Amino acid sequence: MRRLTKARHYMNIDSKLPHVGTTIFSVMSALAADCGAINLSQGFPDFTASEFLLDRLNTHASAGRNQYAPMNGVPELREAIAALIRECYHRKVSSETEITLTSGATEALFVAVQTVIRPGDNVILLDPAYDSYEPAIALAGGTCTRLPLLPPDYRPDWQRIEDSITPNTRLIMVNSPHNPTATVFTDDDWRQLERIAEQHDLFVISDEVYEHIVFENARNSAHCYPALAERSFVISSFGKTFHVTGWKLGYCVAPPALSHEFRKVHQFVTFTSFTPAQYAVADMLNECSAEVHELGAFYRAKRDCFVSAMQGSRFNLLPSQGTYFVLADYSAISDESDLDFCQRLTREHGVAAIPLSVFYETPPQSRVIRFCFAKREQTLRDAAEKLKAL
Repeated sequence: MRRLTKARHYMNIDSKLPHVGTTIFSVMSALAADCGAINLSQGFPDFTASEFLLDRLNTHASAGRNQYAPMNGVPELREAIAALIRECYHRKVSSETEITLTSGATEALFVAVQTVIRPGDNVILLDPAYDSYEPAIALAGGTCTRLPLLPPDYRPDWQRIEDSITPNTRLIMVNSPHNPTATVFTDDDWRQLERIAEQHDLFVISDEVYEHIVFENARNSAHCYPALAERSFVISSFGKTFHVTGWKLGYCVAPPALSHEFRKVHQFVTFTSFTPAQYAVADMLNECSAEVHELGAFYRAKRDCFVSAMQGSRFNLLPSQGTYFVLADYSAISDESDLDFCQRLTREHGVAAIPLSVFYETPPQSRVIRFCFAKREQTLRDAAEKLKAL
């Protein structure tokens, strides 16, 4: 009888994340699978990675490189990352003290938040924001001030951001190229962020997982602004860069003092990440780095394919400056909520998308959804045919 009572007591859990349910990406992907719909919702490719990369993975696994890697990542990959940053952004970073490999960018984001946020600290987020940010802050005991990026341009209002800073503000999280709006920070945006962070002594987490997927503009980064870089955790992802999201391999670049504290948390979250993949990606960067530099053109062709195929539809596609997403206004089609519309789109028309409202604390009055175009061109054309029937 006591055991039953104790079991019931254990089941009465006071949730640390009471308002968090299953992520919308899992929900829409599951619905797409159930309905046999074309999945343009979750951000993953439907095409394979480089044969060279896959061959190197098999080679390293077969060679026995299957045990724990060093906690901060294998030296070969950290050195290749340092070389890539120097080539792309003209910034010299230490592979030994400033680069840490993580199990995906989501782990890096979580660990960076836990590194600097204490109970009562406040974090500024720019809405729409990726859904992992706020739970990480809540688990650290922090609070969020969520400031909207408003349609149709989704540009940051830096004066409003600065006016929102309080004595408790410790961190600002930014994301460029931006998921889900597909906008890219301008040079002025980065300089404003640098000025505000320095003037108000803030840490910055710069989520740059789509850093190489920029279309009309040059690649830019927190790496390019010295006063910003010295107080930032810059986070990126090989899953996005090399079309292997399931490998969950990301990294964080931060000054030595921040990296030292970051690694203290990281070692008790995952300790280390998929070893043969680290060696394979190092080989890819050292021998096939052109694929990184061609990534923008590669996805620009897919964006243009989808936009062209959607000509004549009743959707209004918004400009996509980066990432592999494009927003679409469906106001001419329906006055349903974006969640209801996405569910009906999946069930009745065979295409899955993501409602934009889930990325906001307080969604604006708009009817906008997100499509992913990281797909084969035939997939994009097939989806467009279905969407044009609305």
